[in-house]
Amino acid sequence: MNSATPRVVVIGAGIGGLTTAAVLAREGMDVTVLEAQVYPGGCAATYYHQGYRFDAGATLAGGFYPGGPMDLVARATGIKEWQAHLAQAAMMVHLPDDQKITLWNDERRWSERERLFGDQGIRFWRWQERTADAMWDLAMRLPPWPPQSYRELAGLTQLASSWLINLPNKTITSQLLSDAVRPVAAHLNNTPDVLRLFTDAQLLISAQATSDRVNALYGASALDLSRRGVVHLEGGMGSIAQSLVRIIQQHGGQVMFRQEATRIALQKGAPKHVETKRGGIFPADIVIANLPPANLRNLLGDNAPSRIKNASTVPQDGWGAFIMYVGIESSVIPEEYPLHHQVVTNTKHAEGNSIFISINPSWDHERAPSGHRAVTISTHTNLTPWWQIYHEDKAQYESRKNEYADKVMSNAEIALPGFRRAAKLILPGTPITFQRFTRRIDGWVGGFPQTHLLRTLSPKIGKYMWMVGDSIFPGQSTAATALGGLRVARHILDQLEYKVYLSSSQKSLALARTSHSD
Repeated sequence: MNSATPRVVVIGAGIGGLTTAAVLAREGMDVTVLEAQVYPGGCAATYYHQGYRFDAGATLAGGFYPGGPMDLVARATGIKEWQAHLAQAAMMVHLPDDQKITLWNDERRWSERERLFGDQGIRFWRWQERTADAMWDLAMRLPPWPPQSYRELAGLTQLASSWLINLPNKTITSQLLSDAVRPVAAHLNNTPDVLRLFTDAQLLISAQATSDRVNALYGASALDLSRRGVVHLEGGMGSIAQSLVRIIQQHGGQVMFRQEATRIALQKGAPKHVETKRGGIFPADIVIANLPPANLRNLLGDNAPSRIKNASTVPQDGWGAFIMYVGIESSVIPEEYPLHHQVVTNTKHAEGNSIFISINPSWDHERAPSGHRAVTISTHTNLTPWWQIYHEDKAQYESRKNEYADKVMSNAEIALPGFRRAAKLILPGTPITFQRFTRRIDGWVGGFPQTHLLRTLSPKIGKYMWMVGDSIFPGQSTAATALGGLRVARHILDQLEYKVYLSSSQKSLALARTSHSD
């Protein structure tokens, strides 16, 4: 490494990259973040259009509870307070035959579950909560998963042993070992059909696959979001990124927009500099790529490690999203109505059978013109057909986009009667749109479907080069990518034994390793 003060270049201002950058800037490193867009946040950004501020991709904010992932991020980076308001109801799920269930973050959840799913369903949810408690306890220790060296394997073994010994329920150990190699569906035998329908819909948005494929340990954790609390952020999801940008700048770092990286230049296997589309050359001792593997492969070219070079453009079972950004009149939204809704049907809207609706809070007046609200609606869609017709027949592409928009609007009426009439601005987006704004190749969203425990990649990709984002453990969601960013920051600090001062960020990162075993 050439510089006494390491020069860190982070490619991409997503939540994982910004978290790592904020911690390292606070430690006194020379940090530069390069972002292709004009605003930060990546898939968790908020953008402005005709008086509305729409959440671009991620719309559900979790992990802000005391001791949770975003609390740990705040302590490690020096953020004094997130501008977050706890929602008592995480969301309302609308099922066929006019069945509904509200996902509460308190004891009301049990009466709702019993009403809809019966005694068999209650047994499933007791398994889910017990397993999720154990798995979140492990995730908060920032385990080096998958391990990349004998040292990491030894550390993982020690960490796992401490975790197992301190589990409050000793009988859970054998169940956890069994669940490591089986899907969530193993726990859905002899349960009502409506429970499987509900669980599949929830897992598709939180783990990118359904219960017959999602690993049981990951699935139990993914289903725990409502219990751990959902918040509404002032200014939208993009406020997370804005807070991290301010911390980076306060500690002398730079966040540069309209700087799309085009090449990572190496010298003797280590980073030399990063080149951008606008002709910029940014010297780097450490490079952190907040990118999917295929994007990273393009930046490294022949220098990409085999596991990156041999990666398919996107995983064959990876998803895209059809998204609609809608400005509506507030009058169609009942008072005290949940602000997140999932509408599940017996027939498919696109390639999935559900849509997810997020509405900005009435108190957040900067998000929409007076008397209006900003709404983001999304549904899963396959990537390949969109790209084929986009390149071969633009008229067919537009026709398909209109067809999908009409289906989504019709199903939004289930949650919000009068929605179509109240819509004043309608902006549909396809995987082509998402690639344009996020630069993610093919518009792939959501990370790897969590079908087995080795699905995510290891973060270290070379000498002084790291990857963050939803492709590394613990995977998708803003809270998960933030944890991944903390994990990479800790590894870099450990590797360099870099200690300018005993900062609270070091204490917080150490706390993730030790607090659960004290």
